[in-house]
Amino acid sequence: MDQPSGDASCSLCGQSCTDGAEARGTGSAFDAAAASDRQYCSHGCQEIATTLEGPANFGESETPHTPRGERSDPSTQTSHDTHADDDLEQTFVRIDGMHSATCEQFLETVATNRPGIVDAQASYVTETVKVTYDPDTQSKQGLEEALSGVGYTAYLREGASGEGTETDTNRQHTPADATGGTRRDREISGIRKRRSDDMLEVRYIAGIVFGTFLLVPYVAVLYPVYLSAFSDWWLLALYGDAFASFDGVLMLPMFFVLTGIVLYLTGLPLLRGAYISLVLRRPNTQLLAALTIVSAYAYGTLAFVQGRIDIYYDLTIIVAALVMAALFAEAIAKRRALECLTDLTISQVDSARRLDDGETETVPIAALEAGDRLLVRAGERIPVDGALECACTVDEAVVTGESLPVTKTAGESVVGGAAVTDGAAVVAVGDETASHIDHLTEHVWNLQSADHGVTRRADALAGRLAPLVLATVAVVAIGQYALGAPPVSIAMAALLTVIVTSPWALGFATPVGVAATIRDAMANGIVVFDETIFERLRAVDTVVFDKTGTLTTGEMSVLEADAPDDLLRAVAALEQRAAHPAAAAIVAEFGDESAATETATRTDGGLEQPIREFDSHGIGVSGVVGDEHLLVGHPALFRERNWTLEDGLEARVRQARDAGRLPVVVGRNGAAAGLIVVGDEPRAGWKTTVEGLAAQDIDIVVLTGDERGTTAFFADHPDIKHVFAGISPGGKTAAIRRLKATGTVAMVGDGTNDAPALAEADLGLSLGSGTALATDAADLAILEDDLAGVTRAFQLAGAARRRLRQNLRVALVYNAIVIPIAVVGLLSPLITTAAVAICAGTIVANAWRPLI
Repeated sequence: MDQPSGDASCSLCGQSCTDGAEARGTGSAFDAAAASDRQYCSHGCQEIATTLEGPANFGESETPHTPRGERSDPSTQTSHDTHADDDLEQTFVRIDGMHSATCEQFLETVATNRPGIVDAQASYVTETVKVTYDPDTQSKQGLEEALSGVGYTAYLREGASGEGTETDTNRQHTPADATGGTRRDREISGIRKRRSDDMLEVRYIAGIVFGTFLLVPYVAVLYPVYLSAFSDWWLLALYGDAFASFDGVLMLPMFFVLTGIVLYLTGLPLLRGAYISLVLRRPNTQLLAALTIVSAYAYGTLAFVQGRIDIYYDLTIIVAALVMAALFAEAIAKRRALECLTDLTISQVDSARRLDDGETETVPIAALEAGDRLLVRAGERIPVDGALECACTVDEAVVTGESLPVTKTAGESVVGGAAVTDGAAVVAVGDETASHIDHLTEHVWNLQSADHGVTRRADALAGRLAPLVLATVAVVAIGQYALGAPPVSIAMAALLTVIVTSPWALGFATPVGVAATIRDAMANGIVVFDETIFERLRAVDTVVFDKTGTLTTGEMSVLEADAPDDLLRAVAALEQRAAHPAAAAIVAEFGDESAATETATRTDGGLEQPIREFDSHGIGVSGVVGDEHLLVGHPALFRERNWTLEDGLEARVRQARDAGRLPVVVGRNGAAAGLIVVGDEPRAGWKTTVEGLAAQDIDIVVLTGDERGTTAFFADHPDIKHVFAGISPGGKTAAIRRLKATGTVAMVGDGTNDAPALAEADLGLSLGSGTALATDAADLAILEDDLAGVTRAFQLAGAARRRLRQNLRVALVYNAIVIPIAVVGLLSPLITTAAVAICAGTIVANAWRPLI
């Protein structure tokens, strides 16, 4: 890299070396070594590059890896981001009806067979297909049409909330429209989002209504007839004599039609899943369930025609209703889990206050142009990247991860998503009307759509059992043919073999287990959306923690104060008028609620002294309280105003700053009189969490955008393997990528700046204090703002695996009961119904017991 550092990009994360250095207060780029041509934006990125072995540096080709599932990460494949043809475009298509890895493969196949589509990557976890296509050959509307059908409904992801797409040019924008919550929240509440779940509910209810009506004659008549074969009780004997023979053709139309209605309404999703598995030549649990219900329906029809009473329509109804009930329970559990996240997220900035000739108007972000002037008040977020026209203090933690606010002067650049904490800001919009959060969001969506769910254990088992079932059917049919049986008898024998040998209960046990696992996780304050998350969690061998807001509280508090009590109370009164987070911490610690709040304070035995003056200076505040002049802030402010500042106090300021704290000098009447140190403290129980994970042979790594001085107490812990400080969000993502080269990585974070790393990790965990983007990017959200939830998640993962294995074994109980009975010739619909009840009841009982 021969270009000057001002134009150079970080060899690890790709950020401008100059920008990265300025953001961390270093003023220059970092050279890895005199003999190397690599440059880095921070010591943190340099340390990651030299400490961790990785697939590549920024801009170099990477070795494909397999994050989050079986298949390779599309980010390592040819896509719009790296494709040689710049004419290709990329979009996201939302798919209603996806619920398995089989759906992923089917939709990818359908998409890539369409002219003009170069690549398609599906994720059933996010119900999204990421499509790279040639716009000259394929339109976005064509994508929706191509991916709709066979029970799937496709629409562009940006139109998920029903707001329309880029063609809706006449839509009226209002602030409420623009700030309606997070992307995930808008998708959840959108008019089309839960369409497939609603249809699932309608089908289930309709199937139950018709099925219940049809089962009445079974309970009232047929089951007693079947039972009479095993008992001489006179009442059952009457049933047996009365129905020893009858003309089944008279009853066939009603049973045939009603059972067909149940099969269509309730069983259609199973038939669709079976069809897809056949198209893909990939047997799954839905194929096994579909074989059972179709075979029972066909056998019952043939039996009726033959005048027999061993009709298995009841098995069609019960199995279809049970499996669909399990899928319905799974959908309800996931919906409740998604709804829990709405309490964890914050609104995104989708509108701006444009300033024109002293007047302001609220406009959508899309309407902004380069050069527009925006007014951002204290406490608000800067909508887009730009340059300041006045001095103010901003908190960029949401983007950079730095826990301490920074003072910006006129002409300096600011990033979209940063919060103005002191003073109002006037921002000139840059050439690109987007924010850093927008870029982070797009990166998260790219990574999430590369997140393929692993093949469910039950589907893998179904793939092994389906050939055995079909082989058994073939053997029985050939045997009947060899014995000279007529074609109808051969067909009935083959259908009966399917009924007794097909392990349909695997299709029931899996969604029941998923629903129960999600329920148990929520009961323990953890939100997950799929059982494969726990599978990945069990494989984790490295856990990466963000520092600020994750291992620490992320909130400013007073850690140390050395000043007279009356001065501290006066300073607290003065700071009530400031908007800096440090001011809030000082007010919380030393403010007197019993005193008059913003207009006065008590400084001498309870006598109220008014605040006569107040000024904000960017790096501090000043004012007159009673008869005393007060100055609070950075030592540079004291030197600028020629106030006395002793050398000993300056040394303590440097010591606090080196420890990653924020020193606030306080003084009155021309001289510094004390020091207040604020900062965020480690969370209670962080050591217990780290030690508990280390006891499971899991490596612990800490990443932070703060400087190294803030990480000393973590770096000294013997169970923490690495601590990397002063790194950008891109550096965090690069660190995760390098760690993944040697194992399975979980990331724990809470900030928007953590979102790309959360999405890049094999598993992302966000805490209850997490921002909207961090929560969207995570696979697992801990509802409470408590690190103990991380330990509980690992405990739940182990318990969930044990229960899943138990349920899959129990699912074979049905076959274990009916196969021996069928061999001795005593099988009847009553026996199969009893076996279904025993099998399903055991599965439900096991699934609904508490995990931990």
